[in-house]
Amino acid sequence: MRRQHRTKIVATLGPATSSKEKIAELFDAGVDVFRLNFSHGTQEDHRANYDTIRELEYQTGRPIAVLMDLQGPKLRIGAFASGPVTLEAKASFRLDREDRPGDATRVTLPHPEIFRAIEPGTNLLLDDGRIGLEIKECGDDFADCVVVLGGELSDRKGVNVPGVVLPVSPLTRKDQDDLRFGLDLGVDWVGLSFVQRPEDIAEARKLIAARAAICAKLEKPAAIDRLEEIIELSDAVMVARGDLGVEMLPEDVPVLQKRIIRACRQTGKPVIVATQMLESMIDAPTPTRAEASDVATAVYDGADAVMLSAETAAGKYPVEAASMMNRIIERVQKAPNYRRMIDAEELEPEATAADAISAAARQVAHTLSATAIVTFTTSGSTTLRAARERPEVPIIGLTPNVKTARRLAIVWGVHSVHSSDARDFQDMVTKASHFAVSDGFANASDRIIITAGVPFGTPGATNVLRITRVEVDDR
Repeated sequence: MRRQHRTKIVATLGPATSSKEKIAELFDAGVDVFRLNFSHGTQEDHRANYDTIRELEYQTGRPIAVLMDLQGPKLRIGAFASGPVTLEAKASFRLDREDRPGDATRVTLPHPEIFRAIEPGTNLLLDDGRIGLEIKECGDDFADCVVVLGGELSDRKGVNVPGVVLPVSPLTRKDQDDLRFGLDLGVDWVGLSFVQRPEDIAEARKLIAARAAICAKLEKPAAIDRLEEIIELSDAVMVARGDLGVEMLPEDVPVLQKRIIRACRQTGKPVIVATQMLESMIDAPTPTRAEASDVATAVYDGADAVMLSAETAAGKYPVEAASMMNRIIERVQKAPNYRRMIDAEELEPEATAADAISAAARQVAHTLSATAIVTFTTSGSTTLRAARERPEVPIIGLTPNVKTARRLAIVWGVHSVHSSDARDFQDMVTKASHFAVSDGFANASDRIIITAGVPFGTPGATNVLRITRVEVDDR
């Protein structure tokens, strides 16, 4: 099954899509990566969905990536004695660690790490930014605040501390338990929430121990201060715009999205744009025009993937949402200015053999009107470097490692194939020709470009570029 879209589609599974029929329909609609959101559902729910995905993978013969998204720390206030309260602007309000129900003057904040990090003048946001507080005085177990932005506040709403790096690990006990479960299942990607520092990635990598790739979710402004370091240590990045938008000004988020996409492209790391992309399709069969433009912007920027969250997890039109996202991507790719905008972001190759060959493959494919670039890879690095160049033609990533094949399903323009490695140069041409033809990318005598590492099977050793015409075995 050949996809026409270059930008990949990530879909979240949930109550609306936890059946074999719906998962198959989502795949047919264009979904390349399935997200298991461990903030919701039980481990057994996720096991059932995972098994269904792997069964679908077997039936279709196409590698499918599974992304487990860890919940991360959830900082919340306590409960109120008599239901929701209304906080008036300029009123006083206290947060403390007393274990008793709150009222209109105070509420419990059971997180000592927050009290350790704040100081007078710190701003706090409650309920996704609907309530704003400014701290006037604080100690180890209290914070006296003035209400800056008032409104109704109810039990256990979330707390955000903009501009402050909290002494909190991104991995709670629940996350560690879920992580062990997901790794035993065989997930391909781990979405790490609440990333603030490069050290958070290093902590997770020790636990994951190369059993899955790490996707750092950028949802805390503190992470942006060390963006390049976090990208360098991660295998991929997710722009979690909903959470970023709580602690940042709305007008800053689009600018930051472009900065993150460019930084990821510079390093050759996949980047996913997520949250509220087709939000109205939770309840409506078509998106707003603004939402369609939002998806298109991510495609024009060269993002590797765009993600559906509640649209497919709990919405009324999950398959329609995936189909619509696929249609938008394909339409943008046909636009006259699409290649101009992608090429305008052309990056200088790094001073390595792999980058030199990948850049050359892109140029040769253009000059000779080749129909595909075929990469032989073990770890995935050869294919990632090819994708970094954003070539005009599709990339066929051949790998003997099924885990690598699945992980590459998230990467821009890559049609990943699980295949035995090449034995020699003739076998390399034969295999590349076979999959280029069988998977619908080329016909006999079409030109294809091949990149590989010699000796074959050596990870990270891209050092060969071959121009060849497709050979068809008539036997």
